[in-house]
Amino acid sequence: EVQLVESGGGLVQPGGSLRLSCAASGFTFNVYPMNWLRQAPGKGLEWVSTITAVGRSTDYVDSVKGRFTISRDNAKNTLYLQMTSLKPRDTAVYICQGSSSRGQGTQVTVSS
Repeated sequence: EVQLVESGGGLVQPGGSLRLSCAASGFTFNVYPMNWLRQAPGKGLEWVSTITAVGRSTDYVDSVKGRFTISRDNAKNTLYLQMTSLKPRDTAVYICQGSSSRGQGTQVTVSS
C-alpha cells in the first residue's frame, strides 16, 4: 500500500521559515518524480513544485521561486520542501504527491 505522510507544518510569522517532510512507503520511491501541491482555504489545488526521480531537476510555480526549495533523500524515502520568506498568501494545506497517490497534507499558516 502506497503511503505518503507529510509533517512539519505549523504557525509561522510572515518572513519566517518552515521545512516540510513527506515520508513515502509502499512503492519504489527513487524511480518516481515527486510533487508538492497546496490548497488554500476556499481555493482549488495548486501545484507548487516538482523534483525528478534522482533530484537532478526541479521546477516551481512562479509565486514561490527563490523562496522555496524542493529536495529528496532517496536513501530515506523522504521528500522535503524548505520554505523561507513565508507570506500570508502561502497559508494552505501542503500535500505531497507521487506514484499516483497523495498524502493527507500538513497545514501551514502564515500570520502575525
